[in-house]
Amino acid sequence: MPGEGGALSDLTSAERDRILAKAAIFAPPAATLPDGRRDLVGLSREELAAEMVAIGEKPFRARQLWHWIYHQGETDFAKMPTIAKPMQAKLAERFVVGRPEAATVQTSEDTTRKFLFRFRDGQQVETVYIPDRHEDRGSVCISTQVGCTLSCRFCHTGTQKLVRNLGAAEVVGQFMAARDSYGEWPSPKDGTPRLLSNIVVMGMGEPLYNYENTAKALRIIMDGEGIGLSRRRITLSTSGVVPMMDRCGEELNVNLAVSLHAVTDELRDEIVPLNRKYPIAELLAACRRYPGATNARRITFEYVMLRGVNDSEAEARELVRLIKGIPAKVNLIPFNPWPGSPYLTSKPEQVRRFAEIVEAAGYSSPIRRPRGRDILAACGQLKTDSERAKRTPKADAA
Repeated sequence: MPGEGGALSDLTSAERDRILAKAAIFAPPAATLPDGRRDLVGLSREELAAEMVAIGEKPFRARQLWHWIYHQGETDFAKMPTIAKPMQAKLAERFVVGRPEAATVQTSEDTTRKFLFRFRDGQQVETVYIPDRHEDRGSVCISTQVGCTLSCRFCHTGTQKLVRNLGAAEVVGQFMAARDSYGEWPSPKDGTPRLLSNIVVMGMGEPLYNYENTAKALRIIMDGEGIGLSRRRITLSTSGVVPMMDRCGEELNVNLAVSLHAVTDELRDEIVPLNRKYPIAELLAACRRYPGATNARRITFEYVMLRGVNDSEAEARELVRLIKGIPAKVNLIPFNPWPGSPYLTSKPEQVRRFAEIVEAAGYSSPIRRPRGRDILAACGQLKTDSERAKRTPKADAA
């Protein structure tokens, strides 16, 4: 019908505005220390140049700092020899190059490493490095929110209420601190193997409900003069925030993973409550619109296998029908138990049969091997003790 596409676009735009307005309610604190110094991590190139101009320096200083911060991984201005000593002192008076504090670091029997990072306001998130079992490379699973607003029933993180969004510095800082832990500075270039070779935005929180900070961090990570990680090595996972999926595709075009977990709206409404707002048909339509999705860059559908809930052969066949025509693969994830969880892991033979049906239809369907279960670092197990500060009558009056 004439005008229908425009009306849909208007609705999507209005919904994006609503999502961004809600994100502002959970905004991170300013990236400024109590002594007034500003953290340079998380600033865009333009913002970094503006800071230099504000202290009476030339904009080109921003490029020098960018190299030291994101290519060399340096946090001490005094160890940046291409910057003159008077300038180093000037920078140290006004700025810092920050990192989140690693409150605890645990290494699993399978060499997966989990970091509990604490930020300046005391809030915490978990970040996981998952080494490849066969090569000297691996993925850093980073978080974008303290807690989560989605309450997916099988996910431990979903039992922790959303406290706040992470700022760009806090998102990129997780990757930088993980690199510190493995001594991987300066950034490998020219085909040199990277130990921390991939990023999966699959940690705590829904990244598309903190889109602007997440996008800013990923642009910094992808900048070729700094960390220089290709968009092909970054995967963003969403539970299906449809209006922001379109924007993510247009602006970042990183790899997309979708937490599907059910093939009927009735079941998905129950285990992924976001489905009540953006049902399966709308979600899959957004996947079909996602730019860059090809057989070389397939959309990943994540499917947690819950015994007797979503793991039947009929559901495997319906999954194949739903994703027909989408360049895709299906990650089958054995449910990772956590204290108080109401579900059981599907039996191995049932998972294999489910995978066989999907693969027979032409879709790769790897069964993810759980990593870091012994330290609660596996998929769906991340949670911290951070809690939203309770409002007091005094605070409300203020």
